[in-house]
Amino acid sequence: MGTDRQNGSLYTSITNKVATVEFGHPAGNSFVAELLDRLIAEIKTLSENPEITVIVLKSEGDRAFCGGASFSELMAIENLEEGKVFFSGFAHLINAMRTCKKVVVGRIQGKTVGGGVGIAAACDYTFASVEAAVRLSELTIGIAPLVIAPAVERKIGKAALCELSLAPTEWKNAYWAKEKGLFSKVFESLKELDKEIEFFAEKLSVYNPDGLEEWKKVLWEGTEHWDQLLVDRAGITGTLVLSEFTRNALSKFKK
Repeated sequence: MGTDRQNGSLYTSITNKVATVEFGHPAGNSFVAELLDRLIAEIKTLSENPEITVIVLKSEGDRAFCGGASFSELMAIENLEEGKVFFSGFAHLINAMRTCKKVVVGRIQGKTVGGGVGIAAACDYTFASVEAAVRLSELTIGIAPLVIAPAVERKIGKAALCELSLAPTEWKNAYWAKEKGLFSKVFESLKELDKEIEFFAEKLSVYNPDGLEEWKKVLWEGTEHWDQLLVDRAGITGTLVLSEFTRNALSKFKK
């Protein structure tokens, strides 16, 4: 797939049995709705591709992994339906990653905020850079990380989710995220990170794909209700984003 700077970019390359999916957006690799939809469609397509066994999910550049939801699109939400549709994008992406038949390996090379933390949590295995600090900033703008919370809690537990979400201006470093279970491994350099991801994905790609698919189902047991839960949470978030508090907070951030 090609690129349009306003709507972001999405590229997929396949080497042997490993598909590498790279998303990007000029605004800190944040997600506009169209880019979310394209990534969801790509994950679903790759899930059914018999030629691949592993998906590596990464973002452009060497700074931010993902800035979460697009601020400009948040500002543009005018009614409950628009709000629910927008936040449902993250719900559908997490569910697509959860039900994907392939193992999803995340390359978290830089800071990640809000919805980006949810995407990292929805990966089956994550390699991170030492620069990959995380933050759940939602409370500062009057909403809450409702949609991504189940995915994040599944990885780090309720106590760490409380610690992360109730300090929305505070960055937690990559080693905190590894200690809590969000990241599998942390590396000091991007060169080392990429070398290890390539080695890991290659090893994984030669295992029996049916065995990996069945094992992934077991790893995600107990999340079957997320199809409805995350969409319901998107509706609540859509209500919160219309509040006067959120409108004022977003306008300050924009300035």
